[in-house]
Amino acid sequence: MRVSEEMHRFLAGLYPICRSITGDGVRRTLAAIRERIPLEIHEVPSGTQVFDWTVPREWNIRDAWIKDPTGRKVVDFQEHNLHVLNYSVPVHEKLPLEELRKRLFTLPDKPDLIPYRTSYYKEAWGFCLRQRTLEELPDGEYEIFIDSTLEDGSLTYGECFLPGESEREILLSTHVCHPSLCNDNLSGIAVMTWLAAEIQKRPRRYSYRFLFIPGTIGSITWLARNEDKVSNVAHGLVAANLGKGGFHYKKSRRGNAEIDRAVLAVLQGSGDVEEFVPFGYDERQYCSPGFNLPVGSLTRTPYGRYPEYHTSADNLDLVAPEALEGSLATYLAVMDVLEGNRRYENLNPKCEPQLGRRGLYRNIGGDDAGRARELALLWTLNFSDGEHSLLDIAERSGMSFAAIRDAADALLEVGLLRERTT
Repeated sequence: MRVSEEMHRFLAGLYPICRSITGDGVRRTLAAIRERIPLEIHEVPSGTQVFDWTVPREWNIRDAWIKDPTGRKVVDFQEHNLHVLNYSVPVHEKLPLEELRKRLFTLPDKPDLIPYRTSYYKEAWGFCLRQRTLEELPDGEYEIFIDSTLEDGSLTYGECFLPGESEREILLSTHVCHPSLCNDNLSGIAVMTWLAAEIQKRPRRYSYRFLFIPGTIGSITWLARNEDKVSNVAHGLVAANLGKGGFHYKKSRRGNAEIDRAVLAVLQGSGDVEEFVPFGYDERQYCSPGFNLPVGSLTRTPYGRYPEYHTSADNLDLVAPEALEGSLATYLAVMDVLEGNRRYENLNPKCEPQLGRRGLYRNIGGDDAGRARELALLWTLNFSDGEHSLLDIAERSGMSFAAIRDAADALLEVGLLRERTT
């Protein structure tokens, strides 16, 4: 089976699970991830203070429905878990339609879709439904039932740490709190799971830390519990919305960190790029001024900028297997830039060395065959002064990082370069 199909099948297996910022849905999701990569699962008790926030009580749900005056179920959690306002407290009562309407959420401009709504930090209950369904409800008394619990428990998150030659880390973070929504963010979960599995097989210059966390409160909790580790974070990315559309990169708060430059070197103008704004996914926590970590967000369609966002249309049909595989390849390419971005010293700096007798130059001059490779060799030789990194050279030359890296490898092999480690 192709990687794209494997990833989509994995995503499909997670799709029915009702997740939230706490609860068994997150645990089931992390258990599925742990079948593929080494994952340490953490439980943080409700009531734990994490900076200005408090870990909330744990929410779980088993069933929910609305029955019309004839006893027919017109809204059913078993049909789609978006039907319930996420974090709804338990309720079982009867209400006239006029009163019930205050607890119903629809999308009038998208009448056939169910919206995704939450009430994490204020106790409430409600239902989400299609506008067409709402319009068809007759007057009368409705029976409402939500079989849920909201009680002391814990917040759960997963952490996969892959040690490398250095204690310096690449932080890769994705949120696991959304229920049946595929692009946001089962796509991010799938891509990060496959990325961790691939990185685990490779020699690693950096250490890697993969976080599978509830959005916002999860990153805040991790940062509060790991202040002693954040100084090791050299680069980072937040992954979401990786199953549809072209690439989009939101820079880190620093704006010109190495991770920003690495992503741009991989995209090479093929994606949209925006400056940092303090809104979005968990990059805004990692980039808060007290941490200011070099963490950007590499997505495809950004949050809120595609019509299916936070609706029942964000389903298995929306996410393309090929887009998942392409997202994985792009993340791997960024990791390759970070791993390969080294500084070298030219051991023959006075005029150009004779490349022909070392098998690196054309035997017959005058034509353009091989010119791009030779140009990469000359750029690499000229700026390998111990001060410029390969990424610096790629940016200065306008050539791809891969071309400059290949040139450096060739020059190392014939003894014309040595790595500068200080």
